Amino acid sequence: MTQSKPNRPLQVLQLTDPHLMADPHGELLGVNTRDSLDAVIAQVQVDGREPDLILATGDLAQDSSAEAYQVLTDRLAQFACPALWLPGNHDDAVVLGHAAGAVGGQKQLVMGGWQFLLLDSSVPGHVHGELSDRELAFLERALARSPELPTMIALHHHPVDVGSRWMDNIGLRNRDAFWAIVDRFPQVRVVLWGHIHQPLDQQRGDVRLLASPSTCIQFAAGSADFAVADLAPGYRWFELHPDGALATDVVRAENFEFSIDLDSTGY
Repeated sequence: MTQSKPNRPLQVLQLTDPHLMADPHGELLGVNTRDSLDAVIAQVQVDGREPDLILATGDLAQDSSAEAYQVLTDRLAQFACPALWLPGNHDDAVVLGHAAGAVGGQKQLVMGGWQFLLLDSSVPGHVHGELSDRELAFLERALARSPELPTMIALHHHPVDVGSRWMDNIGLRNRDAFWAIVDRFPQVRVVLWGHIHQPLDQQRGDVRLLASPSTCIQFAAGSADFAVADLAPGYRWFELHPDGALATDVVRAENFEFSIDLDSTGY
């Protein structure tokens, strides 16, 4: 079991929705997704961040290609820590699993006094999310076995409405089943996701609900229909204490120069 560095809380980096492609010139609405990921990683390094763990929370590839996942592998190799991967709706879970390997493909990790549980909410051929009976059983079993460990649950699809009609239609469909399990276990401190390409910070009882900017394009908050925002890509950072206390912030790569197609009606 990997331990955090002594005398400081566990440092966790979330990178989400890079939408990488086999084509090195591949763009999403005018933004080269490799360049934008590079800019975010450079920002992490400029900020002096030294993660103990990286969570890559889905839509890691736009085209589900092995080449795109290799790009992510190469980029994450800049950090001397493990990275856990989970699939989003643009990913091929099988191809991603091969790329992630034994370490990156772990669904459960105990580190720095915390438990991390990663769920696959992807539904092949669909944009919305759903947790299979197998995923729900894994979640319940893992929580029941470690009631003493503060826990972060990560998945790709949002399990609550986020105030954007088009996004709320493609969130987690069986969220009631998810919350029926989570609500029984007070050790759950955080539910974290990607998919919505924007930061969100809410509270549900004692559970912190968090979403984060994409490392490529950003969706406009509160939009009824598909819309993007002229905002820089970014990352989320956590400091996690063994007693369950946490601090988190979002940082954007403001120096990244890009031109986004604000008139797009989809991607």
